[in-house]
Amino acid sequence: MPAPSDFGQYIDANADKFIQRLSDAVAIKSISCDAAHRDDVVKMANWLNGQLKSLGVETELIDLGKHIMDDEELQLPPAILGRIGTDPGKKTVLIYGHFDVQPANKSDGWDTDPFTLVVHEDGRLIGRGSSDDKGPVLGWLNVLQYHHQNSKELPVNIRFCFEGMEESGSEGLDDLVKKESKAGGWFDGVDCVCISDNYWLNTRTPALTYGLRGLVYFKATVSGPARDLHSGVFGRTVHEPMTDLITLMSKLVDGQGKILVPGVDEMVEAPTDNEKEIYEGLDYSIADVEESAGAQIALSANKVDVLMGRMRYPSLSLHGIEGAFSGVGAKTVIPAKVSGKFSIRLVPPQTPDLVEPLVISYLQAEFAKLGSKNKFSIENLHGGKPWVADHRHWNFEAAKIATREIYKQEPDLTREGGSIPVTLTFAESLGVNVLLLPMGRGDDGAHSTNEKLDRSNFIEGTKLLGTYLYELGAIATA
Repeated sequence: MPAPSDFGQYIDANADKFIQRLSDAVAIKSISCDAAHRDDVVKMANWLNGQLKSLGVETELIDLGKHIMDDEELQLPPAILGRIGTDPGKKTVLIYGHFDVQPANKSDGWDTDPFTLVVHEDGRLIGRGSSDDKGPVLGWLNVLQYHHQNSKELPVNIRFCFEGMEESGSEGLDDLVKKESKAGGWFDGVDCVCISDNYWLNTRTPALTYGLRGLVYFKATVSGPARDLHSGVFGRTVHEPMTDLITLMSKLVDGQGKILVPGVDEMVEAPTDNEKEIYEGLDYSIADVEESAGAQIALSANKVDVLMGRMRYPSLSLHGIEGAFSGVGAKTVIPAKVSGKFSIRLVPPQTPDLVEPLVISYLQAEFAKLGSKNKFSIENLHGGKPWVADHRHWNFEAAKIATREIYKQEPDLTREGGSIPVTLTFAESLGVNVLLLPMGRGDDGAHSTNEKLDRSNFIEGTKLLGTYLYELGAIATA
């Protein structure tokens, strides 16, 4: 069942107002991994909660308790649970999104202030969180606004779950989802789940996503001297923590992406010929990879190999070194303590619990080989399991029809390389199908500098979300 004929007209007519609302959201520096911005994450929760209530949604801010971040105990930002519609004759869909963002500073290489939304003349809406995930979350609000202002019934019942810790492992959320999925909970009676927190493969073809990689994130620390030392006095005199750490980090992954930790790559079965055909059929090319990366640096000229490297195989990436000198100038210091941060993206049947002991025992053994007098430790900062869904389910079929209606194209069916930790929790706790319905393009630059969401994707994506709800309401479940 298509959306009402005036729905698209309403979205177009109110596009500038919707963009202003996105600007207001981007301005809130809701950086979940930085204790200095915890109040901003809470501010964002309260702002979004107010927006939902103004559109007729019954909401509750849920206290998720406390956690430890960098040796400091912090209050977790509240989750927002919401409901609108209780008609037993309609399907009930649970919509998830997050309102926290990755860190961003203009000095990182942004062309503009990352927390001031810039509407570029070419249609880009540039700002941290514009694509990940404030734009998609506000897309749902845009749909609600149409129904609220025009006194129209929604075609389905909706439950909402919005959190402020997705970029930091969704701490506290798993227990909440499990609790609220039980009889009498906020999610009781949910028929399916929809998440809009990922991206098209490219800039031209919409996609539906039926798989995500999991994640396990490590912090490896080497410490030695009681304080930072002068390299002119102590160089080639003492065991240097940075030297040990760099050696260890070099033993995790090779230049072609092969994971060097024994047993990690070996967990994953080789793909079948039929599976390879799926990747061959996707509208994606090596040129798309390199355009998105901004340089001609793809690991292979083989499209299928590159796509499977992103979607089907695990990957290990080195992210940074804490405690090392990184400022301007030429400081000749030997750091007393340094921590290397790296993560592994996981695929079935891998889980954080299976991979963690392999990584820890391997690095402990490699450190022992160094014969260093420094001390080594490693900790798992956070993780999440991988997830794969049935893309032939009626939830996906409704999204396919909606995509054809809005974009006049058949969507790509993809497995995504990123991670949304709570996805598998929803699937397992509720026992229902979970769909990922992306709004943004493959070149949005989420987590990177100059993150953007194209105006056309924000507006047409809003129409897609609304049309999906109508098709969901009409589609047969048998």
